[in-house]
Amino acid sequence: MGKISIVGLGPGDYSLISQGVLDALSNSSNVYLRTKKHPTVDQLEEKVKYIALDYFYENEENFEEVYTKISQFIIDKGKTEELVYAVPGHPRVAEKTVSIIESLAKENNIELEIIPSMSFVDAMYNYIGVDPAEGFKLLDAFELEQSYIDTNTNTIITQIYDHFIASNVKLKLMEHYDDEQEICIVNGAGIKGLESKTYVKLYELDRQPELFSYLTSLYIPKSSKKLYNTVHDLQNIMKKLRSPEGCEWDMKQTHDSLKKYLIEEAYEVAQAIDNDDIDELIEELGDVLLQVIFHCQIGEEEGYFNLGDVSSSICNKLIHRHPHVFKNIDVDMNKFDKTWEDLKKEEKGETTVTEGLERIPQFLPALTKAEKIQHKAALVGFDWDNIDDVCKKVEEEYKELLDECKSRNIKYIKEELGDLLFSIVNLARFLEVDPEEALNLTSKKFIKRFKFIEHNATQMNKTLEEMTLEEMDELWEKAKFQ
Repeated sequence: MGKISIVGLGPGDYSLISQGVLDALSNSSNVYLRTKKHPTVDQLEEKVKYIALDYFYENEENFEEVYTKISQFIIDKGKTEELVYAVPGHPRVAEKTVSIIESLAKENNIELEIIPSMSFVDAMYNYIGVDPAEGFKLLDAFELEQSYIDTNTNTIITQIYDHFIASNVKLKLMEHYDDEQEICIVNGAGIKGLESKTYVKLYELDRQPELFSYLTSLYIPKSSKKLYNTVHDLQNIMKKLRSPEGCEWDMKQTHDSLKKYLIEEAYEVAQAIDNDDIDELIEELGDVLLQVIFHCQIGEEEGYFNLGDVSSSICNKLIHRHPHVFKNIDVDMNKFDKTWEDLKKEEKGETTVTEGLERIPQFLPALTKAEKIQHKAALVGFDWDNIDDVCKKVEEEYKELLDECKSRNIKYIKEELGDLLFSIVNLARFLEVDPEEALNLTSKKFIKRFKFIEHNATQMNKTLEEMTLEEMDELWEKAKFQ
């Protein structure tokens, strides 16, 4: 059985390599370097024979594949050999291959030893004159899109190799920091003769391409300006509003009292979409998000749930309902509606279709609820064969309504009117038209034409009450061409 010793080469100055690392390197004839691109390598060449693994960078398409292939290579060697694997800096600081190798070594029962040297973080803080005890967060430029950026703490971003990466980092940071935020571009921290630091405003980050190389990192002190642009910010504001020092109205709200506001805000989002107004949409989506956070804060105070539970629930639901995306399971997308419904039944523990119909919220708008009921029934084959049959059903229900109107029995009139509306929703479904949207469009059209009538009545110095129905009908016909 072999053994793998992972050693750190320090931030870049030969004097900062630990004695333990130097001993391990000098006593081994089986040394591998993750990369030759490190300032200490020139001096090491005089004392240590090694094999550099830079060729992996040339053969793979992205860094993730590079790290995986290098790690597997080291593990394969370590199964039968004793070797030293050397990485820049400290093995446990921003070194992806080390964590991969550790995991694989455990799976393969390979002995593993890690020997550190000073990390570039130590050298960086020493160079810029800041105490790391103030707290900091270490991020990788290549993973910035998926990283949580906390403006309340100091941040170091590594691997800003070139001007292109710097530009991407700048754009991401400008979503969280003020454009005038002072930052420090640090090069060669801990390497005598190569160290440099340049303080710039955030918006200037990528304006000096010559500042960026494989030795470049970025230091961002915690921000004094708050942009309030994360869900965490909203959570903190809501906690303050619900606290004893907060707002009396917010403090007395309950899940039940907030129901109507969530419904109202959802409709206002729909209105913003119809208006094609981006600023309005941003505002109204914020109002919906506020309602979610409001309920989560109440849930947390009562000890039943919090935002984490809500987030976990929807994440797990999305993963479960998209097996073709997250589990590589073949799904017939032509029947995805049926698959989706089956997965929902599985989640809810339902055994019958009726349970799914009864699950549809009773407070949905009636047209929307009718469409959902018909859709669920159609998924199991309870549906008309063609649109002609649907049209005949509409005619049938209309005639039945007329018959009941003659009898003037309000109970049966209401029932037959409901049947007619239900059959019209069915027709809309076959035509692939949203009945709610279609009716709203007609209501909007009615208001527009009615406005034309009223405007013309005013021009004639008449009120609507003073006009005859024939006069209003004439204006109505004219309104159709406006």
